[in-house]
Amino acid sequence: MGTGRETERIIRKFGAYSDWLEGVKAIEPQLLKQPIMEGTWSAHEIIAHILKWDEHLSEQVIPAVLRGDGMKFPEFGPFNESAAAYAQKVTPANIIAETQDIRNQLVSRLIELPEQVLERPAASNGEPHCPHTGRPYSLITIIGDFIDHDHHHRKQIDDFLGDTQKHPVS
Repeated sequence: MGTGRETERIIRKFGAYSDWLEGVKAIEPQLLKQPIMEGTWSAHEIIAHILKWDEHLSEQVIPAVLRGDGMKFPEFGPFNESAAAYAQKVTPANIIAETQDIRNQLVSRLIELPEQVLERPAASNGEPHCPHTGRPYSLITIIGDFIDHDHHHRKQIDDFLGDTQKHPVS
């Protein structure tokens, strides 16, 4: 990382997910509950998945970094299945509202953190460096990874919604 501007830009990009969800609010709830492809999650479940990862960041990762500890992430499979199960208990409107709330809270917390905390090396599940980039892990690099994760899922949902607008599902 470098300047404070770059860190600020990353945090703003992370917050953009909440803005994107504003548009999703207008989508018919039944459409949000349809699998985006045969045998896959619905948009509703994908948004719940991101909600649960944001909660993990808020409740586990940020406190660990503030203590000077490494970041710990659970095994993805069971964690993601638990998020999908949570989606079954909550309406799409509530999932979207919860997700916007937690993301906005995360953005506020990140903005308040000193840059040296955001950029301080912190191992991720014991790994000091990202295997793809070779850069040391830090809270801000993990936020960058979460932005990529958001974009991956946003594209899936946008593609699904675009297809259903062209070819409505009966």
